[in-house]
Amino acid sequence: MKKGQIVALIVIALCVGFIVSTLSDSSTYAGFGEAFAQPGEEFHVVGEWVKNTEVGYDPSINPNITKFQMRDNNGIVKNVVLYKAKPQDFERSESLVLIGEAKENNQFHAREILMKCPSKYNERNQISAK
Repeated sequence: MKKGQIVALIVIALCVGFIVSTLSDSSTYAGFGEAFAQPGEEFHVVGEWVKNTEVGYDPSINPNITKFQMRDNNGIVKNVVLYKAKPQDFERSESLVLIGEAKENNQFHAREILMKCPSKYNERNQISAK
């Protein structure tokens, strides 16, 4: 085989390896119902913090654990354990996306959280619309 053919085969093998690794790490959007039907698999769950419940965060005990309740878009409420510090402006968030997996103890364990917070421009837009 020529050097060019060998290099081409190596490049193709690397591309195939990259694609396979990307596909195996992907997760899907779902509600708590689907996530708890398949414990141990990673899901993105969209919902909102249940505002009349407490957020459990005590940095003196463990600064990397935050506990709260979330209602998904289907209305199912579950306890969540987030393995991060409590995000700034958590209570002001409009919606949350949790990335994690359901556990057998009826808790959703999240490794990542994305928050949609109210925009500072919303009030300005409402005033100009009047």
